[in-house]
Amino acid sequence: MKKFFKDRKVLGGLCIVLALILSFVVAPAFSNIKSKQIEIVRVKSQIEENTLITKDMVEIVKVGGYNLPGNTVTDPNEVIGKYALATLMPGDSILDTKIATESPNAYLSQLDGKQVAVSISIKSFASGMSGKLRAGDIISLSVADYGDLKQTLMPEELRYVRLIAATNNTGVDRSADQKDTSSDDMPSTLTVIVTPEQELKLVEYENQGKLHAALVYRGFEQNAQKFLELQSKYLNGGTASNAG
Repeated sequence: MKKFFKDRKVLGGLCIVLALILSFVVAPAFSNIKSKQIEIVRVKSQIEENTLITKDMVEIVKVGGYNLPGNTVTDPNEVIGKYALATLMPGDSILDTKIATESPNAYLSQLDGKQVAVSISIKSFASGMSGKLRAGDIISLSVADYGDLKQTLMPEELRYVRLIAATNNTGVDRSADQKDTSSDDMPSTLTVIVTPEQELKLVEYENQGKLHAALVYRGFEQNAQKFLELQSKYLNGGTASNAG
């Protein structure tokens, strides 16, 4: 075997074969991949955050498919009629993580003084349920390492709350119909709708402990309201029990 590899003619032949493979097989295949054109949806004129996207704001263009993000939107029907979760500039390709079916501010516009929107920080991957929470979810909040005694609490006043936004560190909200979040786009804050009483508790727990979120319910609005009604009953002097 050693003699075989010491033979210059054999080595030279192998090098020629490898060169031919690279030149006529690998290189053309790589070139075809790079030159392959696909149609994508691109921003035509600037779209401000929370704006309803219309047909005249976007265009269909052909670009090279090499190294294109897998969540790049290629169908204009998946964009038109949806809301921008961040400001989109002309020439930007549209990713499905940057659009949502409903306006992120839909719940905010319904605030009437009886409830407030407040954000809490996510201090670890696990405490935000590993990025799987979505706007509209009913969640339960618990607190770890609370106070000097480092207690773990499950406050009844935070047993059922509505999540309205899960936001990453660049200010982009997670869409209600978005697939599971990638590790490089993890939410860093959760925004919930609560009463002023609950808000005070949240501020106290966040400052003196570590808040953790658990998913309670995701689905039909009618069922979601049952949990919120139970929470309201507790805050008004009743008992918060499981929704049937």
